[in-house]
Amino acid sequence: MTPGSFLQVTGANGSGKTSLLRILCGLLTPSEGRINWEGANIRSLGEDYFTQITYFGHRPGVKDELTTVENLRVAAGLSGIALSKQKTAEALERVGLAGRESVPARLLSEGQRRRVSLARLAICSTRLWLLDEVLTALDKTGVAFVRSLIEEHLADGGMAIVATHQDLELSRGLAKRLELTT
Repeated sequence: MTPGSFLQVTGANGSGKTSLLRILCGLLTPSEGRINWEGANIRSLGEDYFTQITYFGHRPGVKDELTTVENLRVAAGLSGIALSKQKTAEALERVGLAGRESVPARLLSEGQRRRVSLARLAICSTRLWLLDEVLTALDKTGVAFVRSLIEEHLADGGMAIVATHQDLELSRGLAKRLELTT
């Protein structure tokens, strides 16, 4: 992949979309071959690779007992991102959660829980995004927001591989499509 490029991975349930993304981010080992980043095996690169990617799984990864602010700050901390109160508030406003900063995640709708996790994308600066069914549980506004986030990322020279059943209809970037079959 080159800077500004986008790959949409499609296929039926069980065709291997999630497995492919988990292999690309190093959570699974391929049964054959290897995954290279800038000419080297990702297994040998360690943090030099893992600090350049963001993996967004098909589950929100939100802790029910934490508030929206706490969830974002914990996720940021685990990614090595220092968040000020202002930057936290801006990210939550950007994803449509202004006014819900102190609400425990267990009281949010599924779409709002998804937006809490999407706030991670609004604050990260990694080169490669690996997104698994990122549009799940989102309304039209949420889908448009995800599209704009991905387009901004590509415009800044980032790359994205997205497994989804929905067409993202991006307006920019070097887009390719890969359909997996069972």
